[in-house]
Amino acid sequence: MQVNNPGSCGAPESGGACYTSRHRRNTVSAMTAFETLKFTRAGSVVNIVLDRPEAANGMNAAMTRDLADAATLCDTAETKVVTLTGAGRFFCAGGDLKAMAAAEDPGVFVKGIANDLHRAMSTFARMDAVLVTAVNGVAAGAGFSLGVSGDLVLAAESASFTMAYTKAGLSPDGGASYVLPRLVGLRRTQELMITNRVLKAPQALEWGLVTTVVPDADLPAALEQLADELASGARGSNSAVKQLLLHTYGSDYEAQLEREARFIAGNAAGADGREGVAAFLGKRAPEFSQ
Repeated sequence: MQVNNPGSCGAPESGGACYTSRHRRNTVSAMTAFETLKFTRAGSVVNIVLDRPEAANGMNAAMTRDLADAATLCDTAETKVVTLTGAGRFFCAGGDLKAMAAAEDPGVFVKGIANDLHRAMSTFARMDAVLVTAVNGVAAGAGFSLGVSGDLVLAAESASFTMAYTKAGLSPDGGASYVLPRLVGLRRTQELMITNRVLKAPQALEWGLVTTVVPDADLPAALEQLADELASGARGSNSAVKQLLLHTYGSDYEAQLEREARFIAGNAAGADGREGVAAFLGKRAPEFSQ
């Protein structure tokens, strides 16, 4: 991988832009070179763009490997926010079926890309930074799984979501069998996976798959604004929220209460907690660590 000074990053019309906000104006942006992604860091914000528009941003071995490596680069104490979107008209059409068909052993090929994808998604889920996905078009198969995996999910009005696995004689991956029942319930998950029903963005919002839906032309600005707001927040607070919610289905009530007590005590004792309380009492905006 190489680090260069970037010009632009991604396709602005698809939400694939690299942003410089008021919280990042004094930082130097740097682009890390990947084969299938555009990766830009500006201060505490990382922007990732899936960049195989000629293949509908389909996942091949190079993309899932790049995504796993990019996720590792995001899992640092300096990162508060990670944005993820797609270049062109698609967010991600899922696995690259042409690459799969060309593989000498499709089973070995698919296991490899699934392992790398899952490594990326596990890192995104467990890192302290907030992951914001911006679904700018079609999200199918593993693209569906990746698109709704964000801690916050923006969707363009034209975006659509479909599992599509069984249509190709395959089965879900990307954590879909874990995440979807928790987001929409078992019956709706069964419908999505077995019938390959296509959900348009407004219905995805109604079902609880996405956080908000915005006009296509407004998606880049909405993503920038949200990343900017999150970058001004307290990293430890958002990290605690992520960790607490990761454990909520696997913990009993008392264990979760104890976990909450430990997190809030740790944050209260930290610099950002002290600053937040002082700012609230002083009726001023907090200035959290960057």
